[in-house]
Formats: sequence, C-alpha cells, structure tokens
Amino acid sequence: MSTAGQVIKCKAAVAWEAGKPLSIEEIEVAPPQKHEVRVKIHFTSLCHTDVYFWEAKGQNPLFPRIFGHEAGGVVESVGEGVTDLQPGDHVLPIFTGECKECPHCLSEESNMCNLLRINTERGGMISDGKPRFSKDGKPIHHFLGTSTFSEYTVLHVGQVAKINPEAPLDKVCVLSCGMSTGFGATVNVAKPKKGQTVAIFGLGAVGLAAAEGARVSGASRIIGIDLNPNRFEEAKKFGCTEFVNPKDHTKPVQEVIAEMTNGGVDRSVECTGSIQAMISAFECVHDGWGVAVLVGVPSKDDAFQTHPVKFLNERTLKGTFFGNYKPRSDIPGVVEKYMKKELELDKFITHSVPFAEINKAFEYMLAGEGLRCVIRMDA
Repeated sequence: MSTAGQVIKCKAAVAWEAGKPLSIEEIEVAPPQKHEVRVKIHFTSLCHTDVYFWEAKGQNPLFPRIFGHEAGGVVESVGEGVTDLQPGDHVLPIFTGECKECPHCLSEESNMCNLLRINTERGGMISDGKPRFSKDGKPIHHFLGTSTFSEYTVLHVGQVAKINPEAPLDKVCVLSCGMSTGFGATVNVAKPKKGQTVAIFGLGAVGLAAAEGARVSGASRIIGIDLNPNRFEEAKKFGCTEFVNPKDHTKPVQEVIAEMTNGGVDRSVECTGSIQAMISAFECVHDGWGVAVLVGVPSKDDAFQTHPVKFLNERTLKGTFFGNYKPRSDIPGVVEKYMKKELELDKFITHSVPFAEINKAFEYMLAGEGLRCVIRMDA
C-alpha cells in the first residue's frame, strides 16, 4: 500500500535536551513538499559532529531535535518538481547539497553550494522553514537537513545522492560524511603523486580515511601523527607506515618530520581541528612543492600564525570541505570505487547496534572506542 502523500508514523531517536540520552519515540513525518524527497533510512552511523551538537558545545542549542547525517536508504516518495529521483531509488543523504544552478555548482572547482551548503542552525526545511517532523502536534527540529536517526526522513532533493542499488547500504552509508571528507581531502586536494610522502595529522575516522586516500594514491611513506599512541596499530591497516607522537619530542613536531623526510613531506593532511596541528601540518611540508590541506574545524577564536616566507619558499596551504566532492555528481562515483574494490570501507566500521540501542553508539564514541558504529534501523 502506497504511503505517498500521507503522514507516516514511525520511530525516531529524539534528543529532547543537550547531552541527555536519545529517546525512541513514535513521531509523524509529513509528506515531501516541492523539491523534497522522503527517504526510508535502512542504516545510519554516528559521526562526531552529531555528538558535538548533541552536547550543544559552542552553538545555539536547538531542541527537541533529530540528529544523524551519515546514512543509506531508499526513496519512499518524492515531492513536486523532483525529476531525477523516484520511489525505490537507493540513496545516500548528504549534510551539504548541490542545487546544480548556483555559481558554485556551475564551477568545476567548488562544492560550496549557495543554496544548500551546511547550516547547523537551521531546524526546518529550506523552502518554508518548517520541520516535517512532529510528535503530538508539536514540531521537532531537523539537523543538517538530513536527520537520519529516524526510520523516515525528508530532505531537499539537492542533498540526496542516487547510488548503485547493488551497493550494500550498511557499508556505503559511511561515505555520506566522514570517509568522503578524509579520502577526498587527499585524492582531490592534496593529490599526492605515486611514491611521494604524506603526513596525516589526527588518526580518527577522517584522518584514517585521508590515510586510505594516500595508500590508494601510491604514497611511499604515510606518517601518522597523533597524541594517542593506541591509535597507531589500527592505523597500519589504513596504510600508515610510521608514527609520531608530538608528546615524545621536545622540539616542534614539524621539525621532527622535516628531519625524518630530508626537508619535509610532499603532502600533509590535517584532520584534528587543533590550530597547532594546522600550523605544524603546513610547516612540515617541503619547500618548492609541498602542499598542506586543512580539514579539521578550528575554534572560532583561533588564528593561524606562520611566517610569510614559508609561502614565498613555495609551500602551498589549502582548505577543503567534504573532500571537494559535489554530493550528487561525485558521491555515486566514490560508491563505485568501493564496488570495484579500489577503496576499502569495512575496516572503518568497528561496531554495529540495533536502533533501539542507539545510545550505545554515543557511548562508544565518547569513550574513544572504534571508528564508526553503524545503527541498524530495522533491528
């Protein structure tokens, strides 16, 4: 029986207040409006961004809210004006979008869509500002336009990547945020050549995805830098060949790396958000051709300080957002890389829990255990 055009009642994990365990509730999900799509979520995973906003650190708290933005699902119905998706399509919801019409979308160099770029403050849909979620007639806020901790969710069509229906959603769901961010930062922005050396700052999930990008690119040495030595063994699976813990050295880590590599690495990718790591990542690349790429999000009062002569000596500093991937145009191709075994995802997924135990995923992340925990919506 078709549910198109009707309100759907389903389960969602609702955050009623900051830092309190999510509560599984029966909610109502309204039908998609113009340029919107309603998706049945099959698998979702927890990303550090969900935890950060759930804890309400450093931003305007917006509750009640349904978090979640890394997921895989199937289109249930589409709203007016949606032509490139239909019910039954397998999709990945993406926290940023691609309208395909603005100057950024029309540029080959940018993925920073004017209409749909990430907005952490917005709690409703872009068309009318209203949520599509409610409980007992009271609205529940959206998160990043995705809100995948619900059996059904509504997204703007520009935030939905249509993928190969053969791809296992319980694996490729992790490509909708962290893995693509790290992997793309290396292969699309740092672009190491075969045989070059790469330094990765921060060996969490995004940093390991960046290391995977260096491995796939044929880097000869991949140096992992982290303050937690427990991460080093795991990082070997992602191609890291050497490790540096800045706490083990009296001199700045960029000097340690320069000594290890005869003047500096060819490429570096920073995945921590620490301003000191950002400066080190830039200063550890070789003069003449070194490229440093910043991925981590700094604190709002941070300032990047280095001597301008380091630029004059032909080092390059770049920033990236979501690995420079355009969500609708590029992410289906990343899924194909996984299908062709050119990219490994299974090793990123260290835990799996049924939807009823979603709070366990938060516990794993807060304890620093594992990389990605996939949440099975039908279990």
